[in-house]
Amino acid sequence: VYKRQNERGKSINILEKFCGKALDFIYPPACPICGIPLPAGLRQQGICRECVKKIVYIGDESCLKCGKPLDVDDKEYCHDCAKTKHIFDRSAAVFSYSDGLKQSIYRFKYKGCREYGKWYATQMADKLGMLIKIWSPDVIVPVPMYAKKQRARGYNQAEIIACELGKIIHVPVNTQFLKRNKNTIPMKEVSGHDRSKNLENAFIADKNVVKYKKILLVDDIYTTGATLDACAAVLKKYGVEKVYGACLCIGRGMS
Repeated sequence: VYKRQNERGKSINILEKFCGKALDFIYPPACPICGIPLPAGLRQQGICRECVKKIVYIGDESCLKCGKPLDVDDKEYCHDCAKTKHIFDRSAAVFSYSDGLKQSIYRFKYKGCREYGKWYATQMADKLGMLIKIWSPDVIVPVPMYAKKQRARGYNQAEIIACELGKIIHVPVNTQFLKRNKNTIPMKEVSGHDRSKNLENAFIADKNVVKYKKILLVDDIYTTGATLDACAAVLKKYGVEKVYGACLCIGRGMS
């Protein structure tokens, strides 16, 4: 029985790969930065040669709390984290929030380009994989959207990245333990110091979340950390010991 199941699993994998290649031939995947279909030779890389120049990866010199690139006069923490007591334990990001990524994320969130999520997750696993392994989370939880807003958009962009990341690093994903029960003002429209107030009582957690000791939150953009803090506060209230964050991009914060 086991042998038949194993052979069936291999057959399904081969079929999925064949179907994937067939779809790529009919509908070539687009570069997530410029949106232009990729030539066959660049599809595995997932990005145009020219667009590689438009993205900025976070280097080794980054804040030990939020992952923001450090200025010359910073030591271990960025200006924001040096004066802010965060509730989440630690966070890291893949890219700086540069112009190239801004347009990419805009299409991902508002133009239905869900396919970008796979490349985002691949980059996250590549750049943050070792750190996530050290954190050893029990589960990945995407930062939730307000239900009505998600229905209108059709998907939660953080959930797409989280699910793709979970497949790559083999960590389960749970989209039910954390919910947003308040339709908050979009964070880009709120000043840094008002973001925490905007998120007061915005999230609720399932009491069963206590079975997890370490949780990895996944989101698309980190600016001040207010969203991760609000999520971490609720999760820790229910007994979660460690809450980490993995974000695609990180902004300049309040400094």
